[in-house]
Amino acid sequence: MSDTTIRSRQPSVRRLPLAAPLRLARPSDMWFKPALSVVVATAVPDLLLFAVDRLDLVMYTMAGSLCALYGHNLPYARRARAVAGVVVSMVIGMAISLVAASLTGSTAVLIAVGALLAAGQKMLCDATRIGPPGPVIFTFVTSAALFAPQHLGQVPGHLALTLAAGVISWLVTVGPALIRREGPERRATARALDAAAAYVTAPGHRTRRAAVAAVHAAWQALLAAGRPTPVRRALERLVVHAEAALAGGAHGVSPIAPTAAPASAPDPERLRVWARQTRARGPVPTPPPAPGTSDESFGIDAERAARRTRSRREARRALLRRLAPGSPLLPIGARALIGCALAGYVSQAAGVGRPYWAIVTAASLYQANVTLSWNRALQRTLGNLLGVLVFAVVLPVSRTGPLALIGFCLLFGFAAEALITRNYWLGSIAVTPMALLVLEFGGTHPAGELIGDRVLDTVIGAGVGILAAMLVTNRRAAGRLEKALAATDRARAHAVHALAAPQPTPAALDAARRRLTGSLVELREADDTAAGEWWQRALPQEQVLAAEQAGHRTLAATATRQGLIAPAQENGAV
Repeated sequence: MSDTTIRSRQPSVRRLPLAAPLRLARPSDMWFKPALSVVVATAVPDLLLFAVDRLDLVMYTMAGSLCALYGHNLPYARRARAVAGVVVSMVIGMAISLVAASLTGSTAVLIAVGALLAAGQKMLCDATRIGPPGPVIFTFVTSAALFAPQHLGQVPGHLALTLAAGVISWLVTVGPALIRREGPERRATARALDAAAAYVTAPGHRTRRAAVAAVHAAWQALLAAGRPTPVRRALERLVVHAEAALAGGAHGVSPIAPTAAPASAPDPERLRVWARQTRARGPVPTPPPAPGTSDESFGIDAERAARRTRSRREARRALLRRLAPGSPLLPIGARALIGCALAGYVSQAAGVGRPYWAIVTAASLYQANVTLSWNRALQRTLGNLLGVLVFAVVLPVSRTGPLALIGFCLLFGFAAEALITRNYWLGSIAVTPMALLVLEFGGTHPAGELIGDRVLDTVIGAGVGILAAMLVTNRRAAGRLEKALAATDRARAHAVHALAAPQPTPAALDAARRRLTGSLVELREADDTAAGEWWQRALPQEQVLAAEQAGHRTLAATATRQGLIAPAQENGAV
């Protein structure tokens, strides 16, 4: 960006919200999938260990079982690779922790190792965009393993247990492909249809941005799903209709302050009906081909073929670029390293013998910016404190027998995934007693000591963690925004060039449209991230708004050129 770029004045330090982070949201449309997966992946090794009277080894199998929480938003072909990577990463993290625990008993050294692991796990999860639950599961497991009594000769056997449980998790997460192989793509398509219907019903910046992101996610799911099938062809047609509705809703609406849908807007109820049918277990609805497209090709085949020719080496290079010097992820990693280390040392100074929970609490706070990290600090603190009360209530019952202990762990594991999509603090109420009950597999501990240490670690981890987030600056967030703005300008110029061609092919227009859509999604994410960051230079918010408006007009123009929607009655400038 040039020095003449118009920038908005904004304060370096913003007011932090108190009530908004604690409000409940609607549950995810797929909350039950990770909930059921983690229950099955945990129950199998737990019951096997119970049968051989070795429940003291549950901590090591739990590390592999929790891998079943990942990848549920991905198509099965990509999920298989992603969850395999999660399992391998978990085994590597456990190996580092167990070897460190066997070589030294110094709490100070173990805290340093835990902080380094937490920072590395945070950066790797952000760079790979693995999605929820992100790095917190890795940090929880590896930090606990650091403070578990260990001998070097035991490490291979314990890692074998983690790997075996990880294989079970992989089978649990990938196994449903045998029953409903297009399930993830169906859900992504249904979300796109619902979001398009919401925009047609109530046009506005928020609903349009949500719809663009949902359509982009649906295309990405279809591209990553593998070879075309009749069901995927039908899903492609539905996403084209969602895109046409999104573009059609732009006509007759002011690009600055849209307030109402035009008379010719698509029927939102029809889109919602298609969404319900797509999400259900019955056949995928088969809408008529969108005008201007063929029944078999929407330009996605060429893009899918191009993706197949890309080497894994190129993918690794892209990952390394996200972690290279100058990456906006590096300040977030520095926050995690400093915050987790300080939280661990303060907890140690306060008299906590195994301060791993302070490390985990601090690590769980670090989100994309300071504002989101503050929100997570409130949610984590409230949820943990309420969860400790739940633990105090169920602890006497859980000590009545090993099956009762297993049952409570499975119950809280399911409840955590069922509640966490409503709000993080609600899920933490179930996570906290589950994490404390896992310690009971290795032997009983004084209830007062467990509760007192957990409360102290929570307060210290949250306080020190958010302080580190506020003091460690991330000025690179503005740089990421400027790069995203430039990428959006290039994508729009490419789309305009494709439109200007005398006879552009549908594949070329579709590829240009998807590229522009992806750049708009990245621009919105970069802007939201930078807007919530402290100690930030002024942001080019006028340029961002103008780029978004121009980009959406160009998307509508490409849809018009392809015949997806009727030409606008008024100025159709791109």
